[in-house]
Amino acid sequence: MQNYSIFNLARHALGGHRGWKPAWREATPKPRYKVIIVGGGGHGLATAYYLAKVHGIRDVAVLEKGWIGGGNTGRNTTIVRSNYLWDASAALYEKSLQLWEGLSQDINYNVMFSQRGVLNLGHNLQDMRDIRRRVNANQLNGVDGEVLDTAGVKRLVPFINTSPDIRYPVLGASWQPRAGIARHDAVAWGYARAADSLGVDIIENCEVTGVRRDNGKVTGVETTRGVIEADRVGVVVAGHAGVLAEMAGFRLPIESHPLQALVSEPLKPILDTVVMSNAIHVYVSQSDKGELVIGAGVDSYTGYGQRGSFQTMEHFLSALIELYPIFSRLRMLRHWGGIVDTAPDASPIISSTPVDGLFFNVGWGTGGFKATPGSGWVFAHTLATGTPHEINAPFSLERFHSGALVDEHGAAAVAH
Repeated sequence: MQNYSIFNLARHALGGHRGWKPAWREATPKPRYKVIIVGGGGHGLATAYYLAKVHGIRDVAVLEKGWIGGGNTGRNTTIVRSNYLWDASAALYEKSLQLWEGLSQDINYNVMFSQRGVLNLGHNLQDMRDIRRRVNANQLNGVDGEVLDTAGVKRLVPFINTSPDIRYPVLGASWQPRAGIARHDAVAWGYARAADSLGVDIIENCEVTGVRRDNGKVTGVETTRGVIEADRVGVVVAGHAGVLAEMAGFRLPIESHPLQALVSEPLKPILDTVVMSNAIHVYVSQSDKGELVIGAGVDSYTGYGQRGSFQTMEHFLSALIELYPIFSRLRMLRHWGGIVDTAPDASPIISSTPVDGLFFNVGWGTGGFKATPGSGWVFAHTLATGTPHEINAPFSLERFHSGALVDEHGAAAVAH
């Protein structure tokens, strides 16, 4: 792998930057692999990378039906945080945040991780009680966090509307300083490049059309580029997880919903943190290009369309203007949607399945991007050993039979 550094940048500048090699190979599928990863988003690529780096398993193929980063990885709002309520969730997301903190150095690719902090606003007494409970739980689990009053929020975001006369007054917030944002495309490209350098085959435009089984054990997959056999198959396809599960002969307890977001015209730097509000359903941050990145919760209907509904957009833009009157004349530039897979307890499923050798990493709902490194790290362990890591053991399919749910509807906040 060609090293990315200031010295190589200067050297290639002398030649007009015409000597750079492709970030990853255009691999041709082999007839058989030890492990196949279905889904070339951030989670799938991270899984392949950690399989090769941590477990020494390099006979791996990542199958992507479109192009790398063309799904939810390139369609999210890039928020990274770990302040979840329950012990199991805190362990998973905190592991991920720790990996985020060294990710650019680890994969030699700048993912533009900016630890600018995240505010979760409280608008009534019950909100503030829940915030104090969650921050106390975070601190007991070694996750940074503190409770701010209205004045504390105003110090961080001077232009926020803190009038006591608005419909949802700002009474305070939780504050996680280590949280922040990252560049979504760079995460996909960086993991793809790093996995490729370790021998992983990244195969784009290769849609899986069937899952092959023999006596209850997976033997491979059928694709638009032919049959590919494998000892183990890991499925990481977000909102299309139910479709892949049906191919394998079982059902998952998930629903797929559109989740939409939009960005504004560029502004000079004005917002240097991330602000989220569950009560009025809006969150906002400012990108390095100056655009405001704005979003809310999922649309109520199920579907596979990569677009959203105008009523949801109207709802979260009205909430934005109520909290930040200064943005009322701002023009919006782009609007898009992704397909999210939501589980009944708002927690992921990282688990074996009724088919031997077939594993699913799904159900991240609206919070998958922040977990990308940690998800890949624990799923790689699960695929390599056949057993879950202690961090993802609570997130098995079995919990929907035993009742040991990991209910994160509250800490998941607006959608992230």
